[in-house]
Amino acid sequence: MYDYLIVGAGLYGVTIARELKERGYSVLILEKRDHIAGNIYTERKNGIDIHKYGAHIFHTSDEKVWNYVKKYAEFNHFKNRVIANYKGEIYRMPLNMYTFYEMFGAAKPEEAKRIIAKEVEEAGIKEVHNLEEQALSLVGRTIYEKLIKGYTEKQRGRDCKDLPAFIIKRLPIRFVFNDNYFDDKFQGVPVKGYTELVKNIIGDIEVKLNTDFLKDKEYWLGQAKNIIYTGAIDEYFDYCFGELDYRSLRFETIDLLEEFFQERAVVNYTDRETPYTRIIEHKYFANDEDLMNFPYTFITYEYPQEYKKGLERYYPINDEKNDNLYKKYAELAQKHKNLFFGGRLGKYKYFDMDDVVSEALKDIDTILKM
Repeated sequence: MYDYLIVGAGLYGVTIARELKERGYSVLILEKRDHIAGNIYTERKNGIDIHKYGAHIFHTSDEKVWNYVKKYAEFNHFKNRVIANYKGEIYRMPLNMYTFYEMFGAAKPEEAKRIIAKEVEEAGIKEVHNLEEQALSLVGRTIYEKLIKGYTEKQRGRDCKDLPAFIIKRLPIRFVFNDNYFDDKFQGVPVKGYTELVKNIIGDIEVKLNTDFLKDKEYWLGQAKNIIYTGAIDEYFDYCFGELDYRSLRFETIDLLEEFFQERAVVNYTDRETPYTRIIEHKYFANDEDLMNFPYTFITYEYPQEYKKGLERYYPINDEKNDNLYKKYAELAQKHKNLFFGGRLGKYKYFDMDDVVSEALKDIDTILKM
């Protein structure tokens, strides 16, 4: 009989497991996949760490979180500088003075602000009802058409007119020449990959891979005093109120016998016609000059798709319908003593990696009071 059974060996689950183990509790981790680390899993091939489930750059302004992950891995100083490709036109992202110079020829902040303000006025949005109107009221038609509309519609699988405005309510705009994608004080990628980071957090904790908790639910419930479940909350309760909606992704990774395929680690394709949203070139994440000279490289095409059972759940659809449905499951979960739901799927909320660690460290106190 274990004190705690953790279902899921992603970053949230293993952080919870480590904190419980450090407090002297017996812990077992179950993982349905054949590997640890969840969606931040990296696989090393020919000296290059492949981000199997999309690009992951750790970034945070929380010194406590940064110091926590650095206990378990050495991080490089990689900064994510993203390029947007709109039908062959190249723009630096996020929106900053480089973008405005490349798009409008505006070299000064006052000039860029004037151009954007004029387009916003021409859009004539008096009241915002959807994402398209929100974007037009913030940045005008040119930026919206070239950098927001197509990419968002591919990612979300719906027309921008049918998407809620809150998705881009706080669209970041910088009127300085700074194309560092993140503003956070601390940024980087583990030198030996994310799998090594997660492996080090797990340490001596017992892990069972290729083990589906739900296929033998009653057995596993009898193996521990407390259950921490990081899988989908609706699936745990056999979809008794209905299914929560998600968007999924498909990845196509290929190796090339050339030094480089593109000029940055991440290039977003923002037109609607290109079927993938971005191409990732993995060797850049290492931030290693020697690796840059290797005569081969790995790239990954990222295709958004509708979620169906059997696929991976990536992005919760936090609209009114789904949020209300999640509340029903959350209320049901509270009636189950010694059962706690956490992480992206358990809480039906998208988290960046630093938020995952922060959330886990906060949740420990609640878990210990179960």
